[in-house]
Amino acid sequence: MTLLAALAWVRLALVPLALLQILTERGNFAPGYEAAAWAVLGAHALLAVALLLLRPRWRRRRRELAALNVAVDLALVFGLIVAYSWQPGQPLRSLLFLVVLEGAIFFRMRGGLFVAGLVVPLLLVAEWWRTREFDFELQTESIVLRGLVALALGGVVGRLVELEREQARVADARADEAERLRDELARRVDLFEAANRCARALGSSLELGEAFEAFFGELRTLVPFDRAAILLAEEGGGARVMATAGAAADSFLPPGTAIEIAGSILEPVVGEGLTVSREDILDPEYPEEAGLLELGLRSRVLTPLELGVRSIGALSLARREPRSFRASELELVALLGRLVATAVQNLRAYEAERTTVEELRRLSALRADFVSLVSHELRSPMAAVIGSARTLQQRWRELRPDQREAFLAVIADETTRLAALIGDVLDTSRLQAGTFGYRFADVDLAAVLRDAVSAAEIGQDEVRLATEIAPSLPSVRGDAERLRQLADNLISNALKHSPAGGEILVSVRAENGALRVRVTDSGPGIAAEHHGLIFEKFGRATGRDAKPGTGLGLFISRSFAEAHGGSLEVDSSPGRGATFTLTLPL
Repeated sequence: MTLLAALAWVRLALVPLALLQILTERGNFAPGYEAAAWAVLGAHALLAVALLLLRPRWRRRRRELAALNVAVDLALVFGLIVAYSWQPGQPLRSLLFLVVLEGAIFFRMRGGLFVAGLVVPLLLVAEWWRTREFDFELQTESIVLRGLVALALGGVVGRLVELEREQARVADARADEAERLRDELARRVDLFEAANRCARALGSSLELGEAFEAFFGELRTLVPFDRAAILLAEEGGGARVMATAGAAADSFLPPGTAIEIAGSILEPVVGEGLTVSREDILDPEYPEEAGLLELGLRSRVLTPLELGVRSIGALSLARREPRSFRASELELVALLGRLVATAVQNLRAYEAERTTVEELRRLSALRADFVSLVSHELRSPMAAVIGSARTLQQRWRELRPDQREAFLAVIADETTRLAALIGDVLDTSRLQAGTFGYRFADVDLAAVLRDAVSAAEIGQDEVRLATEIAPSLPSVRGDAERLRQLADNLISNALKHSPAGGEILVSVRAENGALRVRVTDSGPGIAAEHHGLIFEKFGRATGRDAKPGTGLGLFISRSFAEAHGGSLEVDSSPGRGATFTLTLPL
């Protein structure tokens, strides 16, 4: 449009020059040709103004406007040639070359040759008109030469214009490509910086809760989500939820939940290292997607946490809108998976190491407590035995027979207590070393329980013991002595924590291919956080009135139960007593 505008103004500027030419040649015109010159001048002026005004209106029709410019200029030049055909030299015929140039510039080689092809017959007509009107000699050579020049000029200039346009297109394409690459580079730098911010947020604290809270907060500003989770692969073909945020973070698949990788969406993510995008989970393909739908989530994406060449877990994001994850967001999530994997692995390693250190400290404290407890437990019976023995030694003749019997009974009871304590310590040592021996045979568990209850009733009368033993119970395969020891431990533990006037119920029945023995007491109960502690070596629940003991009885009992292929569990809460359930397979 710039060239068309320039031509329009040049065309308009030539009007006064053409007027000056007519005024200069006014006395030299052949009869009737001055009027033709004035007509051509008038047409020139009108068309120049019309094209100047038409240019803005045809801004989107440049080819039609260019063709109209070429046609107008060709007609005006031909009109000038005819109007001044009375001149012998005919210098105006050279103006046709300008029109050829104009056609070549606007329409390239094809336009240049086409306009040149029109010039040749126009030259023939103009030469024929001069010969007929003014008896000039026909200049055939001049027409042929001008025609060839016009064709050459149109072809060469048109080709040059084509080459220039092609180079311009290539340059524009390269400029666009450079601009695109620059924008892409800037976008990737932004993505990388955003991902680094998330990774730095994840490494901002060694506390799992604080680190993941900072990470999810930074991630939400980059890739908005309604629910997010980090899952880590574990040995054995499973995975565990390490952290969650957003919808139902603490109720649906909360941290600590174990998930099977086989058959889940984690299989291609963790197993093959692929980023999986589910645009709409309205038709669930994986087990957990039904729960996500209930939370109102419709789209999700999972990307592997890649550490070197292996995937150690996955980063999962979900949104309420279907098909809401853009390609750029998927790319950012995939980049995050590669960058945060190291931080997640470091956090997990640190947490595992800290847990190990805390466990070692706890075990060390338990050992210290055990030494103190054993010292106390040994000191009391030993003091009683030594005191009774010295009294007997020094005052044997002075004591009545019933007093001697009482002192001897104390010695017997306390030595039995010492033997039991030492036996527990030795049993614990052999259980840990794996050298504890068993003699398996068919055992009548009902008879073992009756004997244990009878023995417990003889030694005390403050707590009532009741039994519910189903008739015709099948026998179990086990070590009768160890099963009796197990039953004695459970009953003595219930007696220790039951108040005077309380009741203990011992029941046994066959259920689902196993015998289940339940020992229920009426003690103060056990808090949920201590359910695992009481079965550990030296472990004791602190909320049960701090009863004395070594904390070995339940550890030994569970070890015996597991050695028989069974289990020992507790069901209790503060203020509601405790029920210990022994399960032995038939």
